[in-house]
Amino acid sequence: MKSVLIVAPHADDETLGCGGSILKFVQAGYEVHWLLVTGMSKSSGFTTTQIATRKKEIAAVTLAYGFSSINELMLPAGQLETLPMNHIVEPISDVVSKIKPEQVFTVYRNDAHTDHKIVFDAVMSATKSFRYPFVKKVLAYETLSETDFGLKPEDGGFKPNVFIDVSLQLEKKLTILEMYPSEIAPFPFPRSRKALESLAYVRGVQANVEAAEAFVLIKEIL
Repeated sequence: MKSVLIVAPHADDETLGCGGSILKFVQAGYEVHWLLVTGMSKSSGFTTTQIATRKKEIAAVTLAYGFSSINELMLPAGQLETLPMNHIVEPISDVVSKIKPEQVFTVYRNDAHTDHKIVFDAVMSATKSFRYPFVKKVLAYETLSETDFGLKPEDGGFKPNVFIDVSLQLEKKLTILEMYPSEIAPFPFPRSRKALESLAYVRGVQANVEAAEAFVLIKEIL
């Protein structure tokens, strides 16, 4: 059975960036695994209520997608730059070695959030072909509220070259997004149902389908 690994720095990144694709892979019989890099803890400044709410959200989302496994590293959210890089690369590599995914989806390096840049770099280290030959494809997804605000002058912006038709999966993706009430807000907030639906239609136009998710192909071995 083919295996896919979805790497998310924070809970909700997976839904924003590739929720429809996750559903499509699961429906096609793939094993789809979720690697959640950061987590909430009291030591990171989160309250008991926030931590309990997030646990419920993650449990509901895991069930809704039908993930084959969820792997939570519980690294401090918003504080990855305070950690030595090997403390991030090693646990990600351990998950990659255990799951042996054929495809890996991760965030875009030039997103506004520092955690995203660091996770992208760590995933590149954890998918080197000579150490992880089973990884045949690595793609970067876009995350509304981060990719669209990554306005580095030297970066040409997110230019997708892979599109996945999620016309049949879009409605359920939007429903799953709403399982994160602590992360969404009414439009024009970027993490809103209307914003995510609108982006799917724009990407669909680019791919000549009703709705799509867009990716940058980082590596493919044929």
